[in-house]
Amino acid sequence: MEWVMAACTMLATVGEIQSGCDSLWVEGGSARIEVFTYKPASYDGGPLIVVCHGMLRNADEYRDDARRLADRLGAIVAAPLFPEDDFPYDRYQAGGLLDGVGLAPRARWTWQLLLDVVDDLRRREQRPNMPYYFFGHSGGAQFLVRMAGFVSTEAERIVVANAGAQLFASNDLPYPYGFGKLPEEVSNEETLRRYLAQPLTLYVAADDCQRDDYLDVTETADRQGPNRYERAKNSFAAARQLAADKGWQFNWQFVTVPGVDHDHQRMLDDDLCEAAFRGPVKTAMHERRPAARDLSRSR
Repeated sequence: MEWVMAACTMLATVGEIQSGCDSLWVEGGSARIEVFTYKPASYDGGPLIVVCHGMLRNADEYRDDARRLADRLGAIVAAPLFPEDDFPYDRYQAGGLLDGVGLAPRARWTWQLLLDVVDDLRRREQRPNMPYYFFGHSGGAQFLVRMAGFVSTEAERIVVANAGAQLFASNDLPYPYGFGKLPEEVSNEETLRRYLAQPLTLYVAADDCQRDDYLDVTETADRQGPNRYERAKNSFAAARQLAADKGWQFNWQFVTVPGVDHDHQRMLDDDLCEAAFRGPVKTAMHERRPAARDLSRSR
């Protein structure tokens, strides 16, 4: 009986993602996590968008709210669930980088689970080179911006929407707000150079200026700015200046959504979300609504 169950599990792993809304389980290197998926009925080989939920841990809601974006772009959406009991702040928003005694083994970083999800879904679709994008809002945005600081990926773009705190490209602020007080191997100039070369978009609501109950209002966080919008703007400006001073490649962009506050649904639905998935343009910061591009044509 055990071998039959194992065979069934293997078959489920390699099967295509189901059309419409579904959920599946991914066996990662350090945990087994549930992933909520959406595949448009008209899907024809488009990219994968991995959506990371906020601190409410509502992955199914994020999956549902990303469906219109998936339909517009011809993409599959996958929203992994990181339950708070198993993934508290240190393991989710802070990525599991530290384990209480120092730098955790890389294989135990929660960010590695996100790459396990991508590998699993690529395998199910039998597309090992399937292009993919990361999108995170609020707590999920913190998770992704810190991932960009320490993990190299094949993501076409990492979209960080309305993060409560940023990862400044500086050793002046301690982790998780900057690279300060970390071991040399993950805080040296090479680490910062790679961070600034990441395909990162700070995607920010212009009206996300409230100091609400969910905002990190610690003294260290407030050194980044008084609210989410200002923190993102200050992080981008500091990173751009560092890249200019060092002569480093700078692949970030800053996209502002006017008339929106801390609302992941409206951030996903806005036309500018499609701009956030594109690479930098000549103007580093922009707010106008460019024409949409079909991401299903991505390589």
